[in-house]
Amino acid sequence: MMPARILIADDDPDILSGLKQRLEWCGHQTMTAKDGAEALSAIRQERPSLVLLDLELPIMTGLEILEQLRNGNPGAGPDRQAPACSQVIMPPVIMLTAFGTINRAVEAMKLGATDFLTKPFDMSHLECLIRNVLDRQALAKEVTQLRSQVESRYSTIVAESRKMRDVLALAQRAAPSDAAVLVLGETGTGKELLARAIHRWSGRADRCFMAVNCAALPEQLLENELFGHERGAFTGANQTQEGKIEAADGGTVFLDEIGDMSLALQSRLLRLLQDKEFYRVGGARQVRVDVRFIAATNKDLALAVRQGTFREDLYYRLNVLPVTLPPLRERQEDILPLAAHVIERQGKRYGAEKKRFTQQAEEALYHYHWPGNIRELENVVARAVILSDRPDIQAELLGLPAVGPAVNKAGRTEEATPVSYHHSMESHSRWLIQEALRKAEGNQTRAAALLNLQRTYFTKLLKQKGIDAKRSDS
Repeated sequence: MMPARILIADDDPDILSGLKQRLEWCGHQTMTAKDGAEALSAIRQERPSLVLLDLELPIMTGLEILEQLRNGNPGAGPDRQAPACSQVIMPPVIMLTAFGTINRAVEAMKLGATDFLTKPFDMSHLECLIRNVLDRQALAKEVTQLRSQVESRYSTIVAESRKMRDVLALAQRAAPSDAAVLVLGETGTGKELLARAIHRWSGRADRCFMAVNCAALPEQLLENELFGHERGAFTGANQTQEGKIEAADGGTVFLDEIGDMSLALQSRLLRLLQDKEFYRVGGARQVRVDVRFIAATNKDLALAVRQGTFREDLYYRLNVLPVTLPPLRERQEDILPLAAHVIERQGKRYGAEKKRFTQQAEEALYHYHWPGNIRELENVVARAVILSDRPDIQAELLGLPAVGPAVNKAGRTEEATPVSYHHSMESHSRWLIQEALRKAEGNQTRAAALLNLQRTYFTKLLKQKGIDAKRSDS
């Protein structure tokens, strides 16, 4: 049992002394209060981990103290309200009560007490009760910390480009609805990140977000993962187990790689979407749930429907609010901000100082076509952060193809790596702008004139493409 700071509030000096000695012998730090006013003052000032509170106290009873704690006013008297700065979170409270006041102890439980113990009590029983309360408190703190870590991991969506801003605007409009959302996009474009954002923006944000990868498990295991099973449903099913859909009741279920789900499971999912009810594996009783479904795939589901590998009726059920995430090569304005975000996150993880890319490294990041999208970008940048022993991250640490044209033996220029038409045009437009700036010695007005562009539009292009005019004239 971890040591804790425990407040003992009782008007019996013998009980105070006995509890204090026993708890300190167990390694806890204790403080005492002989009436309700002292107890409230100690809770406000000392912030104990646990309170042992007698039900019948002078000045203010245990029930009155609980009412003040529940109302968030630990420093207030019966007729006045404490200032907001004095409000504290209610600590776990174990009520100490005589046998004849058990009904009042139950009333105390309704006001927020964690448990109660009747006098005279066995010290071993009290120690066990304290251990259970502290273990639950530690578990609650750990869950809160883990949720915070998950939220920090999935809370940031970089959207500098127009395409991504449009995607987020659509997702925010879709979030308040309970209708199914179908997130489409290539591998690594951030489909789960967007699904979590939709859940966070919805009215179900305080409930569970349950992610299931439909391609990670065989059909039978995936069915059990989704719907659970009854005791005796198959060999080894020694007890009833709820599935992830049932566990997410009231929240959101994210079905990743839905295009890989078997036709048999698609039929079960369709019935669930229609009726909000299902049977566990081996079960005869319907289970009713209230969940919002978000599905994602990198496959062309319309083509899969024509090929007979995906149910047409399920496709229409899921495709109520379709959202398509663009590949990273089509949102180049987001590449450097995304890389900077990864640097910041990796720096926190490894305790490294904040680093930055050299201009050559930025060019390599910007011009690479990123077949693995954001997932590949995260891995590339994380590796560079770890390997770099200087504040400036050099281009060679990225391990990306060299930027710029290569010259063959015939004197012709050719790309070092094959790229798409749009990628080539983007690369060439950047080269034209940089070449104009070099010839104009950094003068943006002259450079715009060389390209027959208006100065305002030229400045906008510089910003969109992340080109530093001062660097380009050298």
